[in-house]
Amino acid sequence: MDFSLSDIQQQLQDSVLRFVRDQYAFESWRKVVATEKGFKDENWKQMAELGWLGVAVPEDFGGLGGGPIDTAVIMEGFGRGLVAEPYLTTAVIGGNFLAKGGSDAVKQELLPKLVEGNLKLAFAQAEPTSRFNLADVQTTAKKSGSDWTLDGQKAVVFDAPSADKLIVTARTAGTRFDKNGITVFLVDRKAPGVTLREYRTLDNRRGAEVALKGVKVGADAVLGKADNGLALVEEVVDYAISALAAEAVGCMQVLCDTTNEYLKTRKQFGRPIGDFQVLQHRMVDMWINLEQARSMSLMASMKLDDAAERPKALAATKTQIGQAGRFVGYQSIQLHGGMGMTDELNVGHYVKRLLAIDTMFGPADHHLQRFAQMG
Repeated sequence: MDFSLSDIQQQLQDSVLRFVRDQYAFESWRKVVATEKGFKDENWKQMAELGWLGVAVPEDFGGLGGGPIDTAVIMEGFGRGLVAEPYLTTAVIGGNFLAKGGSDAVKQELLPKLVEGNLKLAFAQAEPTSRFNLADVQTTAKKSGSDWTLDGQKAVVFDAPSADKLIVTARTAGTRFDKNGITVFLVDRKAPGVTLREYRTLDNRRGAEVALKGVKVGADAVLGKADNGLALVEEVVDYAISALAAEAVGCMQVLCDTTNEYLKTRKQFGRPIGDFQVLQHRMVDMWINLEQARSMSLMASMKLDDAAERPKALAATKTQIGQAGRFVGYQSIQLHGGMGMTDELNVGHYVKRLLAIDTMFGPADHHLQRFAQMG
């Protein structure tokens, strides 16, 4: 089987890597994430002009109609530069929610805005006590006529401070852990009753705790089917995991390249430390973990359209990506010695991003257990 990129995908990869080289040199990244927003509006506009925001949006709504491999190409490039713009939350998670769960009217109104860079989205799913169980939802939505009233708390909502709309899961029937009775809603971030407590995350991104108190939305705010939104959530989260896997591969590639170069130039006892066999073995183990992660990322992208195989494939991918990311990250820090822990070196920042990726939607141990339960 031929796993090489098509000519168009190769051009896409080249353009992403040029963007990362020009806009996301390490010192440029430090300046970007130190700003109040944590990203640059100019970069977001450029992504829209290049068509990246709509790469997976159907052509009928102004997108490019690409597939998971195209998204993975972009995300792997972004991982190499620690790109801080809210691409995952808006283009991947938000775009898939709108495309797969939005009504025709919602798609016609919002998808073109997303493609043009005029709409940012954030996924408010996790709750203070829910851990990584997508069915653990205590936020409520009560129906009154054709409208709904939302009440509850959402935790660690990535990119919420910059979002125009929140995608919120709420319980409309059943009890806390029931898989039935979950509904997905579109909520204006500045709607009455929505309050945010914003903060900077471990990896220098932006997040928030979101409180919903008596927030009213109309019937057109429902994405997918009322009371049966969990399947939509699980599908979109799998798309997000695939994108995160590709981003992690990009991060690991930089760590491997950086560490390998350091071993060639750092001298001890009058010779490069890369001459010592024990360090060569550790470097080889890093490369092996990188290539295993790359293979799993590719497999995940190829399985997304297979509803039967997708859950198990994505659980396996998240497990491998989490384990490989931690191994490559920790080895890179150790092989750099004390300077690997410093804020001035890029290594620690890539490791922080890999740790954040591992945690998002459940770490390796969580997905290993899921995989085992699937048989």
